[in-house]
Amino acid sequence: MVEVEKRKDESIDKVLKKFKTRMRREGILDEIRKREYYEKPSQVRRKSLEKAKRREVRRKQDEE
Repeated sequence: MVEVEKRKDESIDKVLKKFKTRMRREGILDEIRKREYYEKPSQVRRKSLEKAKRREVRRKQDEE
């Protein structure tokens, strides 16, 4: 559970930004998106392989 305390002279916008940052840092939003619907294990593997291929292509492009 992410908790953010509001300081005396702190605006609500700033507190909300802190909250969102902590949520992102802890990976809660990614976890929610991941559990939004069921993915078969084969689909998960396929996605991870495609992601790895894209990373490899980008890495090779950066070397050139």
